[in-house]
Amino acid sequence: MPNLAVELGQQALAFGVHSAYGEPQDVDGVHFIPVAVTWSGFGAGSDDVGNGGGAGGGWAIPVGAYVRRAGGLRFEANPVAMLAVAIPFVWVAGRALSRVIRARKK
Repeated sequence: MPNLAVELGQQALAFGVHSAYGEPQDVDGVHFIPVAVTWSGFGAGSDDVGNGGGAGGGWAIPVGAYVRRAGGLRFEANPVAMLAVAIPFVWVAGRALSRVIRARKK
C-alpha cells in the first residue's frame, strides 16, 4: 500500500459530475436527465510499519430533473426533496430570527 490517500483521490475523480447528474433517459418521447445534490467524503491513513486503511461514504438527494419536451428544456423540481430541504432550513432560520429579535429587545 504505497500511498492510500493518492489511490482514494484517483477513485474520487470518477464521482464528480456523474454523481450529481444521472444518465439521460427517454420515456414516451420525453427526454430527461435526473439531478441530485451529492456529498461524499473519504479518509485514509497508514503507519510506519505499513499498516493502513481507509473508508468513505456519502449521500444523494434527488432534487429534480431537466426535462426536454417539444416546448423546450426546463427544470422540474422533486417536491418531496424540496420539502426535505426546506423544512429544516425554515426551522433554523426561524430560530435564528427569534434569537436576533430577543437580543435586540434587551
